[in-house]
Amino acid sequence: MSVETGVPSDLLASHPETAYFWGRVVGDGDLGEDSITVRTSDETAARRLAAIAGSDQVDKRIREREYAHDTSITRTEEEYTVQVFGDLPGRASAVFGLPRDGQPGGYRFDTFADHDRELLRGLLEGCGTICFKSSAGTVGLSFVADDRRLLETIQRLLDGLPVDAPSEEIAETSSGGYWFGVDDAAVPTVGPWLYEGSEETGLFAPSRRRKLQRSLDQAEGVDP
Repeated sequence: MSVETGVPSDLLASHPETAYFWGRVVGDGDLGEDSITVRTSDETAARRLAAIAGSDQVDKRIREREYAHDTSITRTEEEYTVQVFGDLPGRASAVFGLPRDGQPGGYRFDTFADHDRELLRGLLEGCGTICFKSSAGTVGLSFVADDRRLLETIQRLLDGLPVDAPSEEIAETSSGGYWFGVDDAAVPTVGPWLYEGSEETGLFAPSRRRKLQRSLDQAEGVDP
């Protein structure tokens, strides 16, 4: 956890930890009647999320996922689940406008205006994809979600960054959701910016950061 703030006593307050936590919840999690569930394929990230939320339990299982852009392709991976029980779902839904029990969300993240890096990092690791595009010799960074409004919110967050992060128009996926990509030319700047300082705070999924760096190294090694 962050040396500066430690584990926050209030998950609804503005901290780097809470910004990252709620980004992960929104990206790949659910708010139920009396529980919050957040999923990740990275065990280290799962244990960090559990520590932030004050949860002692991390469940592991094998999950088969459909590829968002082509539902005929599936991949099997380990999935770690962190759950928090109590009245937090209702409070978080009211404060942040998060969707709950199938209801649409409003996504009000003003509380985390000073921690947009951690919030977007959580969102990227929750509902984002990173890949090396061998045909173009570039790195793709995109966001995929069932809720178009969430992607519109992410685009607004990207527009407010201190680095240039232009993105494409939101489009539909073959699975019935939505997606958009950050301009390939901006990824070598945006990607490292999102992970800047993460080593000191521990607020990141090591496997995702490695994939980003590996993809950037591959792109850098391509002859123009």
